[in-house]
Amino acid sequence: MIPDTLREELKARIASAITTREAAVDVMKELQRHYGWLTDTAVHEAAELLGLSTLQVEELATFYEMIYRRPVGRRVIHVCDSISCWSVGCEEIMAYLQEKLGVEPGGTSADGMFTLIPCACLGNCGEGPTLMIGDTLYGRLTPERVDEILEKERKVL
Repeated sequence: MIPDTLREELKARIASAITTREAAVDVMKELQRHYGWLTDTAVHEAAELLGLSTLQVEELATFYEMIYRRPVGRRVIHVCDSISCWSVGCEEIMAYLQEKLGVEPGGTSADGMFTLIPCACLGNCGEGPTLMIGDTLYGRLTPERVDEILEKERKVL
């Protein structure tokens, strides 16, 4: 159950949107931030707030890569695997992260800190290979830079 303050904030956002569907992603992201991932409860709450069916919310949730319908680590690492990043070594960065974190793509590290997810273009093509954690883009990755980023991100929480 979401706190009343969050419920009222979401209602205000929905009311200021041109259509409720326009606010759907924002609502799902806020509920995801609250729960850590978009739980079944969150899908029902979003549907209720938006005046949509749970199926409609589910369809929207599964369309977007950054809406998580299963538990994830405290920090989610999105590694761009588009053609631009692929051509400058994203596969090596992904392999390095898999080894470093002890996970396969989609997996979460044993300490629950990081979930590793390949994704389509992050829009940072000139700085590839690129990854994103939270709202922060990191480009021109090397294994050494990845180590620095992981250390920095561990301190965020």
